[in-house]
Amino acid sequence: MSPNLAPVAIMVPVLGFAIWRRVRSQFGRQPIRRRRMWVRIVMFALVGVLMALGGLYNPRLLEGLTGGVVLGAVIGVLGLRLTRFERSPDGSDGYIPNPWIGALLTALLVARLAWRFLVVMPQMQHLPAAGPGVPPAIGNSPLTLLVLGLLVGYYVTYFSGLLVHHRRFERTQAGARLP
Repeated sequence: MSPNLAPVAIMVPVLGFAIWRRVRSQFGRQPIRRRRMWVRIVMFALVGVLMALGGLYNPRLLEGLTGGVVLGAVIGVLGLRLTRFERSPDGSDGYIPNPWIGALLTALLVARLAWRFLVVMPQMQHLPAAGPGVPPAIGNSPLTLLVLGLLVGYYVTYFSGLLVHHRRFERTQAGARLP
């Protein structure tokens, strides 16, 4: 196996597993797991900040990321409006996300990463083994950062909104129990 293909052989199964888990979580009733949502909010925000710091050397990359975050936040608000909230018979609060938004975002991410991979991979195969050049990067495109920013903005907004709804729902339930 070529040394340039070793990272690809590792990344493809890991990305496949991550995409499978992501698709699975877009369908059906999902329980509200506050701690896990907070961790996701922090992780997505951290990824967004790190991508923004990486994009400081190229304003076009930063513009793509910023546009994606703003558009993702708008789609996150739309996703919250289309999400159904319910209480199960066992008393746990849950939500049913809109599968179309999740499927669209997943398809967009997979398509963009596949396209970038197809563009970058031939360039990496022709690099000299110890050449002075810097290998091309998957995230070195404003459109790729727009898609990644779209996910960051969507999930930070969506999970924050779910937590706000959960808090309101608990208050209304507590108020309904008082005489």
